[in-house]
Parts: sequence; structure tokens; C-alpha cells
Amino acid sequence: MTNKAFKFPKTFLNKKRVQHITLHFLKEKDYKEWIEKQEQDIQMRTAQEGFAPKERDAFTLYDTKGAIREIIMNMPDEITLYDAAQAMDNVRTILSKDTIKKASFDLKTSVLKKREIEQALIGFALSNYVFDHYKKASKTSISIVWPKNIDKKYIMAYSEATFLARNLINIPANDMGPDEMEGAAKIIAETTETKIKIIKGAKLEKEFPLIHTVGKASPRAPRLIDISWGNAKNPKLVIVGKGVVFDTGGLDIKPSQYMRLMKKDMGGGAHALALAKMVIDLKLPVNLRVLVPCVENAVGGAAFRPGDIIKSRKGLTVENTNTDAEGRLILADTLTFASEDKPDLIIDFATLTGSARAALGPDIPAMFSNSDKVADDLQKLSMEEHDPLWRMPLWEPYNKTISPPDADLHNSAGTPGDLIYSALFLQKFLIGTPDWIHIDLFAWESAGRPGRAKGGTDMGLRAVYAYLERRYG
Repeated sequence: MTNKAFKFPKTFLNKKRVQHITLHFLKEKDYKEWIEKQEQDIQMRTAQEGFAPKERDAFTLYDTKGAIREIIMNMPDEITLYDAAQAMDNVRTILSKDTIKKASFDLKTSVLKKREIEQALIGFALSNYVFDHYKKASKTSISIVWPKNIDKKYIMAYSEATFLARNLINIPANDMGPDEMEGAAKIIAETTETKIKIIKGAKLEKEFPLIHTVGKASPRAPRLIDISWGNAKNPKLVIVGKGVVFDTGGLDIKPSQYMRLMKKDMGGGAHALALAKMVIDLKLPVNLRVLVPCVENAVGGAAFRPGDIIKSRKGLTVENTNTDAEGRLILADTLTFASEDKPDLIIDFATLTGSARAALGPDIPAMFSNSDKVADDLQKLSMEEHDPLWRMPLWEPYNKTISPPDADLHNSAGTPGDLIYSALFLQKFLIGTPDWIHIDLFAWESAGRPGRAKGGTDMGLRAVYAYLERRYG
């Protein structure tokens, strides 16, 4: 199943097909000027069909043979990638599947800014995403001819990174264990000038005791994936991703309704690999390292217990108060390892806490940082990219809630506010003062919306890459 994680829908064409249709995005502010230039029969048809600026609908123009040559779509004045994805869904309602399969489409670029064209192309790609690994897809892909003078590399890199993250999350745990996560990382390494190391067995147990402890009950052995790429002279960037391939909750077992989606608990690792692929594909001038601790939090005779006290890689002792707060344990050892090399920036992605969802809902990941400037810049960019992140506080007075009498720390306070307590816990395992970003995300789309298919989804990927590009590019 690992290779199928790299199965990407084909969206873009280099030349037109025999049947070709132009997509014209008509902004509200341009509607009056456009309609006044049209012939009387078109003006009458638009009135009869109710084609109006505030309605997000479509209007078709035909050639002399009666075939559709242009589809005009009402759009807001600021066009986002999700507006473009909605437009693609509208095309699917207008045209038959057979027509869509045979036709090519292009975008009328003369009426759009470069940024809007890029957003539209990404939206087109995302609208084509479908998870069809186990069942034939009912949605038909729409093929778009590349516009001239557009940055193809960015569009493809972002689209493929997004599809990779979504596929990895969607593949069920029986086909996506630590071995398969390792396999996905190795595919990235094989197709790029990338080095990869896998730490497991006795070495993992000795050097990363928290990772080993969480994963030791599973027959699928825990491990740490360690990828490196780039020029050693460039700034050191470390991307970390939580890779819990399935989370039963351990001995503090989850109720079945909460366990159902726990194949997505490796969503942080999926984001880390996807972002790494994007950084490598676009050759961002950084000295990159990617660390993904991969475990299955299983129930068994070797499972760690509530009340166990474990010594971490950093030397801090952790009392386990909840085996279902395992993600922060594996991230703790990994963040220590990440910061030993004195990086410029560490970013970690994790599907970590239900309290982040309670605070911000499913669509907005909680973001923490030890740098006001980093946090402010990233949050601002996230809004510009329509990929929102919301900063939450590393509230120092709350440190007392994770300070038990018998150990240096405990992993779960058991009181409301766990998203903050978990971030404070993770911060304890940094060495030195590297800039650090922690993103607590849901990684799942429950309903299904244009450009956001139901299932595993990307969150913060565009925003974080935009920040990295601004910081290093």
C-alpha cells in the first residue's frame, strides 16, 4: 500500500484536446461591464436563467455547432482556491462524465491576477482528489491545460504534497503501520538526493526510551525515521511529525466511537513527510532534517501502565498518568533529539489533543511558538493562504499542573486546557532556545466540501511552507 500513497490524480495537460472548453471566472465587480458588452440574446438568456453576480452559478456559451465553448462562472472579487474547487464541482453538474473525460479545459487568465491564477490551479487540483484505493471512484477528474508563464513547479509540488498527506492519512492502519510509514519515507529518499536512517530495536530502546515504551506492546515494532537533505552551510530546519499509526488509547482504552478514526493519529507524520517533499521538490535553501517517531499504541502484556515513571532521552523523568496521552511522549524524545544539533527552527505537527478541537473546532489547528515574531508572521500568512492557524498561549503559570511530586513531569493533567498543558510539556524537552512551532491539528474533514474531500486532509501545510519560503527563500 505504500506505493499507492504516491498515487496522484492527473490534473494538468500540456496541450488542448479536440473538445476544449474555456472557464471564465467573472468577478462581481466586473459583471456589469461584461453583461453590457454582450449581445441581446445573451442578455436575455442570463436574465431568464437567473445568472446574477451574487449567485455562485454558471452560464454556458456555445459554438456554431451547438457544443459548449465557454463556461462563465460568477465569483467573488477575491478568488480563493476553494472558490475554484467549487467551480469544478459546478462543471461536474453541468457536463456529463463522458464529456469531462474527453474534454480539456483552460482558464481565461486575462481577467485574473497571477496570484489568483495560482490559487485557481491549486483549487482545480484539490477538486480532483479522491481516495479510490479500495473502491472505484465515482468522481471524474477534470483536465486543465497549463496557462502560459505560470510557476508549474510550485503548483505541482504543493498539489502532490497535499495528495501524499491525504493518502497516508486515509490508508487504514492494517495497511499503514510503522513499516509502511518507513516505506513512504524511503520512497521520498529514493527519488531525491536524500539520506535516511531508521532507528529501532535495542538502539531505540536505549536512546529513545519514551518512543520505545509507547510502542513496545505492538507486534509492529516502533521506530524513528530520520531524513536529512540539503547543504550543511544553510540554516538548519527540523520538521517533526507524530506517527502513531493507530491509537487504541493503550490500557486507558478509548471508547469505540473515539477509536474509530485513530488511523489518522499519524496525521502529524503525514504532514511532516508531505512538507519535506515540498521543501525538497522546490529546493528551499535549508539544511533539512525530518524526524517521524512511528509507533502503534496497542493493548498487550508489554503495554506501559498508568503510574509508570520513565526516564526520557533528555534525562527528565515522566510519570504516565494516561496511556492515551502517548503522542506527547514520543514527541518529547524526538524534540530533544531534534534540538541537540542546534537548529535554527523546529516545527512539529501532531494530532495531539481533543481540547484543541473543543477550543477551535475541527478546521483551525492550534499553533504554539516560543517566539512572538514567528507566531505573528505565521498566523498572518496562514490567513493570506486561506489555511488558518490560531496562536494559543504557552502560559507559564500552568506549568504547575504538569509537575507531580514523584517525577519531573507527568504527561496528562486530567483537567480542561490540555492543549496548553501538552505544549508546555513538549517545550520542556527542547535543548537551548531554537525557534519552535507546535501545531495541534485534527487532520480530518468530516463533511466533505469543495477541494476538501471527506477523510484525511491537510491543515497548515500551505501556511507553513509560505512561512518557510519567506524566512529562507
